[in-house]
Amino acid sequence: MKHIHRGFTLIEVLVTVAIVGILLAVAVPAYSDYVTRGRLNEAFTGLGGAQPAAEQFWANNRTYVGFDGSAGFPQASPNFTYALSNATASTYTITATGRSKTSGFAYTINESGTHATTASPTGWGTNADCWVDHKGGACTE
Repeated sequence: MKHIHRGFTLIEVLVTVAIVGILLAVAVPAYSDYVTRGRLNEAFTGLGGAQPAAEQFWANNRTYVGFDGSAGFPQASPNFTYALSNATASTYTITATGRSKTSGFAYTINESGTHATTASPTGWGTNADCWVDHKGGACTE
């Protein structure tokens, strides 16, 4: 009588576990970076929307002083806080500072529309001319 064995051998199980482990070692960091980049878009949207609002505020008041108290100034969120600095009659800088899961990131925009990344966690990089949104200091503009 012939016996038919069903199931997996120990080697087959070990090979499967090893393959799954390798895939997870690659996928988890990539997914984590993807989620972080999604959170960074919140700062880009807030700062991008603040610039035209600042110009409207200036047109009404002939100064940027006090813009942070206006309705057009971006509101703090779970991922970023916003601050107005260097506000005068002709200049301003708005800074988005990361908090919680985006801690370490800082992005700015000024009256001339210059985008800058002034701080970021290790591996992301900074740039005086754009908002870094990928590891290695890469910007998508």
